[in-house]
Parts: sequence; structure tokens; C-alpha cells
Amino acid sequence: MTIDIQKKWEEYTARTISEFTPLLAKLGYELDTEQPHIIGERSLTRPIKSGSKLVLLGKRKSKETKVIIKIGTDEGGIHEIEQERERRVALALLPFAYDVFRMPKELLFTKSQNGVIAITEYIEQEIPFIKQPLKKQFSVALDAFKAQENINASTYEHHKLIHGTFEEMNAKKYLNTAEQYVNEIKQALSQKDSHAEHFTNTLDNALDFINTHQKTIEQYCDFLTHWDFTPQNFRIRDDTLYILDNASFRFGNKYEGWARFINFMVLYNPSLAEALITYVKLNRAPEELMSLKLMRIYRFTELVRYYVNWLQKTNGNLHLLAIARITFWINVLENVLNDTDIPTEIIEEYKKTRDTLRSTDEKKRQQTLH
Repeated sequence: MTIDIQKKWEEYTARTISEFTPLLAKLGYELDTEQPHIIGERSLTRPIKSGSKLVLLGKRKSKETKVIIKIGTDEGGIHEIEQERERRVALALLPFAYDVFRMPKELLFTKSQNGVIAITEYIEQEIPFIKQPLKKQFSVALDAFKAQENINASTYEHHKLIHGTFEEMNAKKYLNTAEQYVNEIKQALSQKDSHAEHFTNTLDNALDFINTHQKTIEQYCDFLTHWDFTPQNFRIRDDTLYILDNASFRFGNKYEGWARFINFMVLYNPSLAEALITYVKLNRAPEELMSLKLMRIYRFTELVRYYVNWLQKTNGNLHLLAIARITFWINVLENVLNDTDIPTEIIEEYKKTRDTLRSTDEKKRQQTLH
């Protein structure tokens, strides 16, 4: 990344920790010496003045128990923390929510002149999800998706209850957002790049596919979905799944969460991704399998756009890594569009490149996320 972005992030984190440490001490909490959630590529995923928020590790001094401390310091960061809290409360109160997710217990929520602090219990887990047996991973993921599907805003009264608290997505919004992502990608990609024309054709095909199947997307909307359902956002304790990120709950296509998770597992456990796709294929209507495919395509446009935005912010190895990620995910998108398998050698080659280009700090941060 550019030295300027890294420096600003380090200055911001150091200043914020310094400002809030005395207040936390008065409240009976202290921060850990090492803070893995704010190192590595975090400065690119949480840019200054774009919703500034820190996720920190600490402990409750009176009981010596580990806690998660979230600090928001500007309008965006404060809003995100408040919204996460509001959605957690709302989920427990929705009369049509038959499966309420377990969430870490809130220990403290307070505002100061410098921002907002939210402290929750730390959920220990003996074995990270990604290291669980395949059968266990499949069972946990499927149960979580089924629980989300059981929360369906199917009436006008339901929509009144969620309006203003949860974001709502429908087929038109998915298409418009995908169009926005693709336009941004095209503008950022250099026409001097030998792959630019191929990338553009693949992205255009993705948009055409989403546009052609608007009815299928709409058919499975109005469901609760966690649009960032990946192992870093949940933990398992005593065979119970705890959701760590409530801000990512919204109402939309019920396969959006599936899509995010399956796309993630393309890298981390392709066998699990295939098992979940096969489950939908064998146990649900063909339209539902198509809906899953559509959501995977939509999420790929979002992912590519995310890394395209890194191009102007990075140099050196991180810039090369951004290019590698863009290339890899567009190739995966093409395979999904064509219903072809993603060659194992392509996945392994990309992982090798990624691990070579990642910084030591980022590798350390990644170890804490899964």
C-alpha cells in the first residue's frame, strides 16, 4: 500500500487507542498489548474518514475475562456500531423470527465526546471453523442458512417492522448495484492491460445474466440474509454458532449469504462449497439453484470492484496482489457463468502468489480471523 495511507492509519489507530485507554480504565477495561485486527491490510479495508472504527481485544479487569471492544470515532464509524446494536435488538423482537441467532452478550455501550464504545463478551472456540471436519462445517453452515430463511418478511406488516432498521434489497437494486460495480471496474482497468478486453466481456456477460433472470432473483427476496457470512464473522462454542457482525444482516435474496460463503470457500475449502451447491441442486427447485448462481455472480462483481479500488492506493507487492486478485476472481466468475469447474491448479497457483505477496503483519492478522 502507499506509505501515506499506511502512515495515516497507524497515526489514527495510535491516537484513538491513546485517547480511549484512560476512559476504558475508568470503566474497568484494559486493552491487550497486541492488536491483530488493526494491522496488515486493515488500513485498506477501513480507510480513514470512511467509517472509522477499531475492533480491539481487551479484558475486563475485575474478572480477567477477554472482551471485544469496538470504538467508533466519526459519523460513519459511530453509525455502524449503533446500527449493529439496533439490529441485534430488532432481531430478538421480530414476531416472525422463529430462529433467533445467538450473539455475544453486550457488556457495555457508552458515548463520549470522542465517539462511541461497544464492548461484548469474547467467544472462545476450541477449534476454528475452517479446521473442523467437513461434515461439521456443512452442518453448521446449512443450519445457519436455514435459520436465516425462516425469517421472511412476507407481509406488509413485516416490512413496516423492518423498514428503517434493516437495509432491503430487491431484484432491481441488485441489478443497479451490479451495474455500478461493473462501470467502476471498467473505468479503473487500464486499456493497456492485455486482459482488459477479456475482463470487460466477462463482466458484461455477468450483467446480462443478472438482467435476464430478474424474476428469479425477486422470487427469493424478502428473506433475512447475512451478506458477509464468513468464518471471521462467526464462532462456534459448545456446538452453538454465534454471529459476531450484526451490521451485515439485511433483507434480500435468501441466497446472498450462501453466495458470499460459497465464494469464500472456493479458496478455503472447495469441497464444502461443492457440497452446499450439490445440496441445493438435489433438494430444492431448479429456480433456487439458479438464484444461488445469480447471487454468486452478483457477489463476484462486488469482490472485483473491491480489489480494483486498491489499484490507486497501493504499490509494490500489494499492488501486484490486487492485480492477481482481480485476475483470479474474474476467472472464477467466468467459470461460474459457464457452469464449469474451477481448475484446482488455478486456485493453488493463486494461493501461492497471494501468500508470497502478503506482508508478515497481514499473515498474522489472517490467523486471527478464521
